Amino acid sequence: MLNHNELYARLLDLDGGGYKAYKGIRGSYQFPNFVLIIDRVQGDPFAAPSSMRVRVPHAVAQFSSQLYGSPSREIALRDYLTRQFGSVARTKSSHRGTGKSGKIAIASLGQTVLARNSVLIDGEGVEARFVVGLPARGRRILGRQAMEMLCEDIPEIVEESLRYPALNADEIQQHVEGVEDSEALRQSLVERKLVAFIADGAILPRRSGADDRPLEDCAIAFCSPPSLRVELERPNGGKISGMGIPEGITLILGGGYHGKSTLLRAIARGVYNHAWGDGREAVVTDPSTVKIRAEDGRSIAGTNITPFINHLPQNRSTQRFSTENASGSTSQAANIMEALEAGASVLLVDEDTAATNFTIRDRRMQELISKDKEPITPFIDKVRQLYRDCGVSTILVMGGSGDYFEVADRVIAMENYQPREVTAEAKEIARKYATGRLSEGGEEFGEITPRVPLPESVDPSRGRHSVKVKARDRDEVFFGTQEIDLAAVEQIVDAGQLRAIAAALVYAKGKYMDGKRTIPEILDRAIADIEEEGFDVLSDFPQGNFAQFRRFELAAALNRLRSLRVKF
Repeated sequence: MLNHNELYARLLDLDGGGYKAYKGIRGSYQFPNFVLIIDRVQGDPFAAPSSMRVRVPHAVAQFSSQLYGSPSREIALRDYLTRQFGSVARTKSSHRGTGKSGKIAIASLGQTVLARNSVLIDGEGVEARFVVGLPARGRRILGRQAMEMLCEDIPEIVEESLRYPALNADEIQQHVEGVEDSEALRQSLVERKLVAFIADGAILPRRSGADDRPLEDCAIAFCSPPSLRVELERPNGGKISGMGIPEGITLILGGGYHGKSTLLRAIARGVYNHAWGDGREAVVTDPSTVKIRAEDGRSIAGTNITPFINHLPQNRSTQRFSTENASGSTSQAANIMEALEAGASVLLVDEDTAATNFTIRDRRMQELISKDKEPITPFIDKVRQLYRDCGVSTILVMGGSGDYFEVADRVIAMENYQPREVTAEAKEIARKYATGRLSEGGEEFGEITPRVPLPESVDPSRGRHSVKVKARDRDEVFFGTQEIDLAAVEQIVDAGQLRAIAAALVYAKGKYMDGKRTIPEILDRAIADIEEEGFDVLSDFPQGNFAQFRRFELAAALNRLRSLRVKF
């Protein structure tokens, strides 16, 4: 292994040379307190920045093992260090030439705390993975500026962000304990037969649709109705009270702008832990919860949607339903069935993003259009069967139809962002104003049919590249010659998740899609490999830009691949 002085000299020697000469600095360099590893060097100043790592031994980093002694604590500490590294790196980065010259950056984090590969902790020490835009003017190396970045700026970043003595000990403890408490709350849902918990004092409103940080000036703290208030125990924070939503069918209603959808969004995000100060640290949800919506125009490949839709015109099959351009109702039916195929145990539905004809068919419409002429069985007639036959709970936001009063186990009214349980009143209204509506759901929910993807239909190649995959923001994957639109998959909350999902699709195709394994089996094996071996199993060289995703979002990406074909 070379030392930092040799790297210093090499970079000065490269000054003024052609950009490709940077390739010669790949390798490992011993600095006084850490090792710098240069894994990949960019081909020109406009290309993706170079990938690097620093490894800091425990004797230098000095983090107590109690800060990372459990999986949740380790994830939280790694998250904290990523945030600190990024903050310090931003102060050191400056434009130093052409293209991305001068950039020093690590994974950008939002409000969620996810397992990532940006910072790792093992028996030897702490490793941070980041990118550097090696500087150039035109395509000529700026060797002195590169020396300043690698031999001066990076040591300062390491000193200020990866060593315990330089950090705020109280902040670290708070962050680690907060995430551990959130994970403990989520685990306690099962024993209490709850699907979600929203703590008293939680701040649910966000600053805007594009800013996930908590609303500060006029946010109203959440307060549970007494009838639904439960008390849970946290290992660090002690007892905490809040609204527990039991298993079954829960209806959330209220006037416009009173917080129905805000509450549902918080519940949807409760499958993830949140950073301290987010306001939703103690909002937790069953990890197998999936948000469902209509998605006009998506493709569907051989999904059995017969529980909701059958006898389509022209004798089109709905047992193996395929289309390149789904309607609102067929897309929502497919989204539910695909979520169930992947193992969802809780569904979230908001009428604002649901297909009306899929959600409800009232008595007057039943009278005018008879059931034998209507292929859609509305969700209202299946939601009870879904819970009874499959054990799948549902939380619905509904402001326009009281017909759901009859099938709901509980009804929560939102008034000025505060919940009030109105189950008794809703049931009384349902008895008083009987609609005469006829149930159209039959006796059973119906069959959930696992599908087998045909491997040749999942092709990441493009031109001379056997694998050409790229993720854009949080909503689109370029997969070979295909574009996968994930804008409607609302529980993808981080760009790192989408990058990992794209890589996992390639991995799963190469290793487990053999024309015999079903989608659930493929999901099981791919997720197990990542949990056992880490994100590095997905890439050819160490990267730091992957974040934890769930099996449901990986399945969603596969299901929206327009070339996908399946068999049974």
